[in-house]
Amino acid sequence: MRQIPRLFVDMPLHEGAAVPLEGGQAHYLATVLRLGVGAPVHLFDDRTGDWASTIETVTKRSLVLRVGAQLRPREAVPDLWLLTAPIRRERFEWIVEKATEMGVAQIQPVLTERTNRERLKPDRLRTHMVEAAEQCERTALPELCEAVALNRLLADWPGERALIFADEEGGVPMKALAPGLPAAILIGPEGGFSPAERAMILAVPPVRRLTLGPRILRADTAVVAAIAQFQALCGA
Repeated sequence: MRQIPRLFVDMPLHEGAAVPLEGGQAHYLATVLRLGVGAPVHLFDDRTGDWASTIETVTKRSLVLRVGAQLRPREAVPDLWLLTAPIRRERFEWIVEKATEMGVAQIQPVLTERTNRERLKPDRLRTHMVEAAEQCERTALPELCEAVALNRLLADWPGERALIFADEEGGVPMKALAPGLPAAILIGPEGGFSPAERAMILAVPPVRRLTLGPRILRADTAVVAAIAQFQALCGA
């Protein structure tokens, strides 16, 4: 039995709504999957959850879906931010995908002294987020923020939010930190933070130094390890 395709649409969904699709999504359903009138498709909108729908009309370049019953509401997302320095494009896209799959509320790129200065492409990153959510049956997307300099981020740090700093120079395991929500996980760039940046981070009152174990991890690996440990501990 063919799996029902699942797509993100950037419009509020409700029972009875007509959803026009063009471009890549229409091509995918009508040409790649060869779906016709009456075929089922699941939709989500990052607002109201998952919805059943059926293809109502098909033309050469577009189609229209009719929304039916709600399958489930939008999931509750734990108030966890990921603060991470951009690295090489394909690896940073992988980070964004995995953070979406794992259910963070916000992804905040952080510019540091050793940050890869290749310009971020928010539209491309959002495409990776959407594809990850479609494939993993997520009903919520993280907020993707504009890149911000580390000093500016820390100067405006909200005191009620725990800052979990994955420190290559030492710290304690996640279970010893006993972090609650709201929280943020800070991962450095390739090459780590400079001494001045480390001092700046450690001066933030709610900072908590985290160790990810005895091995040196790449930045993208550290992101997944830290989020997974936080979720396992907090049930997030």
